[in-house]
Amino acid sequence: MKKTLTLCALLLLPSLLGAQTLPSANQSVDWTVQAQWKIDAKPLDVVHSLDNKKVFILADDSNVHIFSANGDKLGRIPVDKGVTAIDIEPRGNLVYLINGQDNTFTSLTVSFTTTIDVTGSPFLGNENAPIVLAVFSDFQ
Repeated sequence: MKKTLTLCALLLLPSLLGAQTLPSANQSVDWTVQAQWKIDAKPLDVVHSLDNKKVFILADDSNVHIFSANGDKLGRIPVDKGVTAIDIEPRGNLVYLINGQDNTFTSLTVSFTTTIDVTGSPFLGNENAPIVLAVFSDFQ
């Protein structure tokens, strides 16, 4: 058994050593700024949704600032002063916060509402109803 493991290790050693290539002095890095926007406070941590549609920035003003990928501000979530780290679930519907002062973990559910202007649209029921259900049935 020991001979087999030793033989396997010796056979794999050259391939492992060959896979480790050091960058040469002639290599360069090309980069381009994709997006940049100003936020209202000093950023402490950042995370983005897996679909790259939302960016969550934890700032020193005890807020999580939420932006779209192109920099439009979607809103903010006030958090405790000791929050030092942030993470999200892949879709951005749950925000996870770590509070270093209180040694606590907090999970927040996040949802976004959109106001649709229905002025002049046909309707059924009370025109001044507190909730409007919009049905887009003309799409194929």
